[in-house]
Amino acid sequence: MKAAAIILAGGKSSRMGTNKALLKINEKSNIERIADKLKLLFDDIILVTNDSEQYKFLGIKMVPDDYPGMGPLAGVHAGLLASDYDVNFIVACDMPFVSTELAEVLVNNCGHYDAVIPVINGKQHPLFAVFQKRAAEEAANCIEAGELRMKHLLDHLNVLYVTETELQTYSTLDLERVFFNMNHPNEYEDAKKWAEADFSRNSGL
Repeated sequence: MKAAAIILAGGKSSRMGTNKALLKINEKSNIERIADKLKLLFDDIILVTNDSEQYKFLGIKMVPDDYPGMGPLAGVHAGLLASDYDVNFIVACDMPFVSTELAEVLVNNCGHYDAVIPVINGKQHPLFAVFQKRAAEEAANCIEAGELRMKHLLDHLNVLYVTETELQTYSTLDLERVFFNMNHPNEYEDAKKWAEADFSRNSGL
C-alpha cells in the first residue's frame, strides 16, 4: 500500500500506572499486537518514541519527537516528518484492537484532503486517522504557537470527517472495539477478556 503507518508510543501512562504499550495481551505486548497487525497492510511502519531502547525488540524504524514533552501533536509531527509517504495512517499505542480494514478505508478516502478523521458517537479520533505528510509543517506551527491540542491542528487543515454511519457502509466491524482506548487498569482487564474471547472463538475452543 502506498502509505505508511505511524504508531505513537509517547504519553506518561499516568492513569494506567505502567507503560500501557508494553502490557501483555494474550502473551504479546500491546504495541507488538498493533505493529504485527499493521505489517499486514503497510510496508513502512514508524514508531515515534523518546525511549527507543525498550522497543528495540519490535525491529521497526523508530524516531524521537522534535518537540519533547509537547504531547501527541509532537508525535504526529515527528512521524510525518520521518515518513517517505505522502499518506500516513496514525494510531496511538493504547488501541489494542486496531483494524487494518478500517485503516485502509481511511487511506482510500484521503484524496485531496489533508486529513481523514473518524467521528464516533460525536467524538473525534485524530489518533486513529490519516494525515498527509504536508500537515507536519502546520503541526510545527501549532506547537511553536503553543497550540498543543490535536484540535488546533485540525482547525488549520482541510479535513474529511467520517462518522460511524459512513464507516459502517464499508465494514461490519465493531467500531466500539476498534476505537477502544486502554487508559485505566479496568480497561486493560476488559481488553484481556475480549482478546481471550476472540482467541477462543478463532481457535474453535
